[in-house]
Amino acid sequence: MSVLPTRLLVLWCPDWPAVAAVAAGGVAVTRPAAVFLANRVVACTAVARARGVRRGMRRREAESQCPELAVFGADDGRDARLFETVARAVEELVVGLEVVRPGLIAVPVSGAAGYFGGEIRLAEKLLDQVAAAAGVECQVGIAEGLFAATIAARHGEFVEHGEAAAFLAPLPVAELDQPGSDRAELVGLLTRLGLHTLGAFAALTERDVLARFAFEGVLAHRLARGLSERPPLRRRPPPELSLTESFDPVLERIDVAAFVAQSTGARFHAGLTERGLACTRLGIYATTESGEQLGRVWRCAEPLTPQGVSDRVRWQFEGWLRAAPGARPTSGVARLTLEPQETVEGRSLQLGLWRGGNPAAGPDEDEELTAERAGRAFVRVQGLLGPEGVVTPLLDGGRDPAGRVRLVPWGDARDPISPPDAPVLGPPAPSGEGWSHDNGPTAWGEALGATWPGRLPAPSPATVLVRPLPAEVVDAEGRLVGLTAHRRLTSAPSRLSILGEPSRQVLDWSRVWPMTRVANRAPGPPRARVQMLIAGAPDEPPEAVLLLCAGLDNPLWTVEGVYD
Repeated sequence: MSVLPTRLLVLWCPDWPAVAAVAAGGVAVTRPAAVFLANRVVACTAVARARGVRRGMRRREAESQCPELAVFGADDGRDARLFETVARAVEELVVGLEVVRPGLIAVPVSGAAGYFGGEIRLAEKLLDQVAAAAGVECQVGIAEGLFAATIAARHGEFVEHGEAAAFLAPLPVAELDQPGSDRAELVGLLTRLGLHTLGAFAALTERDVLARFAFEGVLAHRLARGLSERPPLRRRPPPELSLTESFDPVLERIDVAAFVAQSTGARFHAGLTERGLACTRLGIYATTESGEQLGRVWRCAEPLTPQGVSDRVRWQFEGWLRAAPGARPTSGVARLTLEPQETVEGRSLQLGLWRGGNPAAGPDEDEELTAERAGRAFVRVQGLLGPEGVVTPLLDGGRDPAGRVRLVPWGDARDPISPPDAPVLGPPAPSGEGWSHDNGPTAWGEALGATWPGRLPAPSPATVLVRPLPAEVVDAEGRLVGLTAHRRLTSAPSRLSILGEPSRQVLDWSRVWPMTRVANRAPGPPRARVQMLIAGAPDEPPEAVLLLCAGLDNPLWTVEGVYD
């Protein structure tokens, strides 16, 4: 029998990035506002939503819907710094709070509910306290486990004891894709398989989930069943896992604190990794020069990476050092302690094994960290240049080698949009067989119903020229080689000249690959592609090229690509 998770109260501040941006920018709360990342809306105020602004909109579309929209850039440091006011307000009433992310706080219910006379009374006290001390509206929810309690807060629900699974069952599986969880791909797969609700997903056996969705699916399956993402850890992390740093001179500036956070976070994470552990609940404690004690606990759904540790340390320093007068420390930070309050086994770091990695190679932390840093850099560049400023190539459907490559903005779904490929009938025949003008064989790939008739078979050219190069192909007697009405070569190619340079001998060539006329286009001259192997320059190896021939009487040859 599975042990139920700890019963939690979650306090949620809706649209927190937008609320924090408005507060930091001094904008009137009645003015619509939105926060953008990579030129897309990631958060907006209720006033902006009433004017038609939605998450995911491009900036131009959002401003066309709401011309008076106040635009802000995403800033995790700003969000965390201003949320410290909310955390302090909650901390005045209850102890043991955990900041899940800026805008979301989790509090154990048991002790506080008994002290204030019940869960409902506790929730009322917290709402009044946050509204009075921080001037922020929020919602609360109570349930077993952080996942269920977070969703309960968004719905304003108090789930009865032991009823978390029943509460979650009718909800859509899209709820699994919480911020920072990176489960969009899993949610899409579940939806395509007909598992539209958390209850339908939870009804599967864990063995079947592991076989079909691997370890990442098992974690999500536990959440759908109302359990913790991982089984509870009974032992407390040993003290030697903590990391303490002393500073002389003391830390009083944000830029210095940010530098310290980067190096300290990396060493803290490395110490856990050496023992095969990862941190999911991080305690950040500081002592000022005058003896003041500061502390905050950050809870994370996924094991923290070195960058994740550094970010939370930096955010917390910003919250302490930039607090309002009276809440700000009276002196700089002299000592910092990072304490792993909850750890999981190192296998939780090996999710990359189920994301297309090589199982025999094992997890490569350096590569994961490098990929994470690169992704963050790409997002920053997109914030400057727009989403089309950073693109990655995707091989899609099409007939032409150049037409098959589609550039996808970084962060967008890399899903093919063209129909799937259809197999060709078979491999090409030897190049010397039947290439005279009267008995050349027909090309493969013109099967009835083929998706892309006339497409070249693999391999594709390693280099596809943006501007094809003019060429000339002649036979052994010096006559131009062209196409017949049946799209076959008029004679066997002997020499090839590119850009008017001295011709080179054609060592071998492929079949002719006729290009099928596209529907709804005006008919043009017959066209076909040929792959040729030509002699290289002196002391150079032969070269393989892809050529296009168009026309009958005056054939026009161009080089479209080069093979490695």
